[in-house]
Amino acid sequence: MLIIASANGAVGMDAAMCALRNGGSAVDAVEAGIRLVEADPAERSVGYNGYPNILGQLELDASIMDGGTLNSGAVAIMRGFPYAISVARQVMDRKLPHVLLAGEGAERFAREIGAEQWSSMLSDEVKGIWRERLIENSALLDMDAMDGDSPLLDAVELATDPERVAGTVNFIAIDGKGDICSGVSTSGWAWKYPGRVGDSPIIGAGNYADNRHGACACTGMGEMAMRACSAYGLVSYLRAGLPIQAAGQKAMEDLRDLGGDYIGGMNLIALDSAGNHVGMTTRAGSTYIYQHADMDAHREKERQFVEIPARWAGEARV
Repeated sequence: MLIIASANGAVGMDAAMCALRNGGSAVDAVEAGIRLVEADPAERSVGYNGYPNILGQLELDASIMDGGTLNSGAVAIMRGFPYAISVARQVMDRKLPHVLLAGEGAERFAREIGAEQWSSMLSDEVKGIWRERLIENSALLDMDAMDGDSPLLDAVELATDPERVAGTVNFIAIDGKGDICSGVSTSGWAWKYPGRVGDSPIIGAGNYADNRHGACACTGMGEMAMRACSAYGLVSYLRAGLPIQAAGQKAMEDLRDLGGDYIGGMNLIALDSAGNHVGMTTRAGSTYIYQHADMDAHREKERQFVEIPARWAGEARV
């Protein structure tokens, strides 16, 4: 039994491993671990208290995938329900003929299944950070005008913060039966345009698991993973016979080869069906965590660095 996760998953590792040790499935472990990250007020890229969109609204995305059946569930642009991963699991387990529910549909489904709903999803501190970011730009001083049908294109361009694109939590687990599950949850890109959906709820882009080969989950600039189909791409390299480290390297090279005006930081974690695992990153020194069932606590491991020159609106960024 094994769990790997992005470094911000540390708060949920004990719960995830406890689920496995008590005979739970990989799906149980992934959900248990991610839920604690979603409820952590100090985590600004996942669940409660994550950075909001340009209007100050918190929109959550999540997905979960069962590597044994390839069944998947996902939600996107969901407001008011902190445990997005649990709603995503219910999309999968309720045997709906759907994989992804978004916006009002996701919220309606969450209410119908009795998912926990919170009246407030942002602390005053995060609201203050959002407001200060907008006020830094003179064009956005009229905060009250940013509602209804007011134009937002210029506002998003001015307020966009590439340093806060990264985030998200990833968990991948192998249970006692050898089944694999991967899960991803995020509040998305800080100050994003309302309705923006990244890679986290997109099966094949930010999340993919297949018992036969392995699993991968991504964090960072989700638009890149969507364009490169990064999670599925890595698993397909495993299917082709590449070892896990080489598969990760190839998936990152696919990201590096992307054209276009917006290229930023990317990270992934992955494992193969034998439990060999790897983390990859564009930021030197970044880490991920892992824990086997016979370990008393999780351990941290440095990700393999792959340089992807960043650029923003056509200009290279240092």
